[in-house]
Amino acid sequence: MSNEEEILAKLRDAIVNLDIDAVQKAAKEAIEARIPAYKAVINGMAKGMVSVWQKYESGEYFLAELIMAGETMKEGMAILEPHLKTGDIKSAGKVVIGTVRGDLHDIGKNVVVTLLKAANFDVVDLGVDVSPEQFVEAVKKHKPDIVAMSALLTTTMIEMESVIKGLKEAGLRDKVKVIIGGAPITQEYAEKIGADAAAVDAVEGVRICSEWMKGEK
Repeated sequence: MSNEEEILAKLRDAIVNLDIDAVQKAAKEAIEARIPAYKAVINGMAKGMVSVWQKYESGEYFLAELIMAGETMKEGMAILEPHLKTGDIKSAGKVVIGTVRGDLHDIGKNVVVTLLKAANFDVVDLGVDVSPEQFVEAVKKHKPDIVAMSALLTTTMIEMESVIKGLKEAGLRDKVKVIIGGAPITQEYAEKIGADAAAVDAVEGVRICSEWMKGEK
């Protein structure tokens, strides 16, 4: 195993083991070893986050571990983030993101925000409990390429359709791509409400956004 592979594995394992000290140490090692910060995030910490989600889905981890993994990733990002936009890397695109009205869950959204930033997107995070009107105003103000919506409850996912209707009424729908995500979300639901895509997890969501932007350039 090369030194780079070893450090990336340390970053991954630190997330899986919910070890803040280890992730901080490995992030510093990555910088010292001149591993690109983006690679440290995507091939290290993000892979750890995928493993954490799998453990959560299989019942091995619970919500507390999920939250702790998010916090662990945040600490690693605090070290890596200043190095993400060094050089002459151009912005990959702009994303307006938020958890829809009536829903206060932000763990998944926060992971997506972190990974989008790592992939060099400009991110406008509207937070949680975001109304359709707030989404529309944000699109008018920030002129993003993509609108991303999150919902963890079946009772709040209907708000996603309200946002899309609001964008249509404002004449903005054809100016942005719309991606949705969250536990109850399916590709079928995305098609039903007129979204462009549904993401099963944060990593796939960022991959879809990146592919859209590459296709548009």
